[in-house]
Amino acid sequence: MNSILEAKNLTRNFGGLVAVNNITLSVNKDEIFGLIGPNGAGKTTLFNLITGLIPPSKVNCYIRVQKYHKKKTHEIATLGIARTFQNIRLFGELSALENVIIGRHLHTKSGLLTGVFGIPPAPKEEIQSQQKALELLELVGLQNRAEEQAKNFSYGEQRRLEIARALALEPQILLLDEPAAGMNPSEKHQLSDFIKEVRDKFKLTIILIEHHVPLVMGLCDRIAVLNFGQLIALDKPAVVRSNPAVIEAYLGNE
Repeated sequence: MNSILEAKNLTRNFGGLVAVNNITLSVNKDEIFGLIGPNGAGKTTLFNLITGLIPPSKVNCYIRVQKYHKKKTHEIATLGIARTFQNIRLFGELSALENVIIGRHLHTKSGLLTGVFGIPPAPKEEIQSQQKALELLELVGLQNRAEEQAKNFSYGEQRRLEIARALALEPQILLLDEPAAGMNPSEKHQLSDFIKEVRDKFKLTIILIEHHVPLVMGLCDRIAVLNFGQLIALDKPAVVRSNPAVIEAYLGNE
């Protein structure tokens, strides 16, 4: 398979703490790639490094063959990388529709003045952005609540809305940080089907951090396991499940 994202010698220090320790891995195009490990293993730090939210201590990151680790966050987004967050970051006072439209900003050419005064291409882009946002809300099952404020949605609905906003960026790679957090077993099963549907519909590569092991094992093509900032396993789910180091550090004897 073709690699779409590569990290080489990825390292991040916080004072004397090495949160991510010299990690090298590659993610293949169109795969669903899982990232698991104990709390504090460095999973979200790894996401933050990939998306440019924090600077690396040592890193070489590539999307396809283009090195990008010195780019700013919005520049990385234009390369085709979008994410959701462990702690949901929606605009609570804005409607669901407005939250998704915000995700379209990288694909519009209108500036402040053209937008305020309705000068082309602003009116046409506004219509296109709204239509695209409505389509994404329909995909996540929230089309009938498009005008409701995001703060009024349930936790699971906010998760889906955040995914819709990330998809509005039209990414090649979608990073999901604990998408099943707070969901009941039925919702987790639906989420697994939904992630597969999104991957297939948009031809995406999906990387997810998740603590619900059965979901990860049943969903992911490959799984990387972190422990104390180090990569201790990277393989197909069946192989990772039986890895003694993974069992000791994370899965347990059961």
